[in-house]
Amino acid sequence: MDIQKTIQDLRDELNQHNHNYYVLDNPTISDFEFDQKLNQLLELENQHPECFDENSPSQRVGGTITKNFNTVVHDYRMYSLDNSYSKEDLIDWESRIQKVLGNASLQYTCELKYDGASISITYENGKLKRAVTRGDGFQGDDVTNNIKTIKSIPLQLKGIYPEKFDIRGEIILPFEGFEKMNQELIEIGETPYSNPRNTASGSLKLQDSSEVAKRPLECLLYFIVGNNLNIKTQFESLQAARDWGFKVPKEAKLAHSIQEVFEFIDYWDTHRHNLPYETDGVVIKVNDFNQQDELGYTAKSPRWAMAYKFKAEQVSTNLNSISYQVGRTGSITPVANLEPVQLAGTIVKRASLHNADQIEKLDIRISDTVFVEKGGEIIPKIIGVDFAKRNSNSEVTQYITHCPECNSVLIRINGEANHYCPNFYGCPPQIIGRIQHFISRKAMDIEGLGGETVALLYNNGLVKDYSDLYELTVEQILPLERIAQKSAENLVNGVQKSKEIPFERVLYALGIRYVGETVAKKLVKHYKSIDAIEKASLMDLILVDEIGDKIAQSVIDFFENQKNIEIIERLKQFRIQLEIVETFNPNATNKLEGKTFVVSGVFEQLSRDDLKKAIEDNGGKVGSSISSKTDFVIAGENMGPAKLEKANQLKVPIISEFDFINMINA
Repeated sequence: MDIQKTIQDLRDELNQHNHNYYVLDNPTISDFEFDQKLNQLLELENQHPECFDENSPSQRVGGTITKNFNTVVHDYRMYSLDNSYSKEDLIDWESRIQKVLGNASLQYTCELKYDGASISITYENGKLKRAVTRGDGFQGDDVTNNIKTIKSIPLQLKGIYPEKFDIRGEIILPFEGFEKMNQELIEIGETPYSNPRNTASGSLKLQDSSEVAKRPLECLLYFIVGNNLNIKTQFESLQAARDWGFKVPKEAKLAHSIQEVFEFIDYWDTHRHNLPYETDGVVIKVNDFNQQDELGYTAKSPRWAMAYKFKAEQVSTNLNSISYQVGRTGSITPVANLEPVQLAGTIVKRASLHNADQIEKLDIRISDTVFVEKGGEIIPKIIGVDFAKRNSNSEVTQYITHCPECNSVLIRINGEANHYCPNFYGCPPQIIGRIQHFISRKAMDIEGLGGETVALLYNNGLVKDYSDLYELTVEQILPLERIAQKSAENLVNGVQKSKEIPFERVLYALGIRYVGETVAKKLVKHYKSIDAIEKASLMDLILVDEIGDKIAQSVIDFFENQKNIEIIERLKQFRIQLEIVETFNPNATNKLEGKTFVVSGVFEQLSRDDLKKAIEDNGGKVGSSISSKTDFVIAGENMGPAKLEKANQLKVPIISEFDFINMINA
């Protein structure tokens, strides 16, 4: 008997039964028969360990323990979607698209927006290779072992599929499964879970994959990315994914006009309550992939897609009190403390009041009955007051004049809505907040150090600013509450490892007001070192690409503060990366220095990303749109007619990818 063939035949049969049950909802054998076959496979695999396969259906039961989830960089960035809340927003969006595409014929794929945890799954040669959470869009956590336990996710694909690709989707928890889990918790006297979305998201980070296997999670797939996919449209890609074995929601529809999009929205705004999952809107995508390429992306979102959000659920409750929080920049945020109320699947006790203007505009007072909804069905906010129920003795809310933490007199900068505590280096929440920002994942990413531990270190006098972190010792940390030997060692090692973090992230970590990730990259690329930024004048900074007056002034203010200079000097002593470490690129030249290129269309020899990299490697700049500052347009097949017209209008030279290659090889 060919044992390898027997085992493989069993695996194929069980994979098909899993697909029938969890994807097609059409089981062809009983649960008992399935379990018998699975036990037979487990027995054979145990007897023949040389036949082990990490993608065998036997591996779905879990059992792998993951102590730390490794961070993985996405091969293709996971963008977020722009949101719209009205049909007028969608009409405006279509107008923007038409300006780029030159009134081309458009079709849209309409899909329901499921409320779950985003995931990106990589397949190679038809096998599940890796599964990574969305994270910050650039990188996420490797949760492969947990994802393999979800039975609607194929471990081995069917049919003819690309050699390698990523597929994106949502891990969701159906209402029925969620209610069953909660009922079991209630029966044993435990606190039930708050909502399906958070429970699904939390499941992905459980350390024991066998616990994940017990949860009735599902995965709904909706987007394929990769090279040489041989797929031309989004709607076609959904059918291809179904053919390969993925669970793709059947509700998706191809719309031939924006009016048909509206009909889809109207239908599901009413019928969504009959679905077995949570959904909070509709995602509309330009169907044609060539048109998607032409439209491209903003810094955060694809221009070719839009999420239409259904109107949020609204409730009323009593406002018991208002408290005030101090942020790391000194910004004061008023918070409404509410009588607890159920809203969109969660218990809401607090809601942001934003600022003094908002309180005054809504005339919010203590003991009022207020209307609360979730912005985008996530963040609770007060949208109004039920004046009919107001107590005749109620008093107008007086906004605080002094910091609730350090009692400093608050200030309000002209043109800004928020009040600020000016005690930058003496107000505890500001100090703790700055250190928490410094250690955060997008900044110094210090492993073993969390927000609560930062507060513990500060309150025990061990750190007064983020430079103090680099002098911490295990002996200092050990006496602190809830700190064990291993935790203390991990913290100190994590701090030391952060010395490898590149300059652009260090600059972001410093917490200069208005200097986010993108601005930090621009400044680092232009100035190369912290010393050069410190010496820059206001006008020098304003002349840097995308740096405006407000950002420039904030940078000047930061370096005029002697305390900041002292901290930076200490960071230098600890050998933190405060200048660019130049990497040698043997193919780099300055041939294109001073030239700006716009890339448009689909190319034969190089991808759009490769073209853009080649421009930058040779000293050129990549522009996002054609203007009088554009020197060349590199045009491929299906270049947008609007861009073509604009280039001709401005007399910008249009060259092919081969012209460009000859230009840099000359």
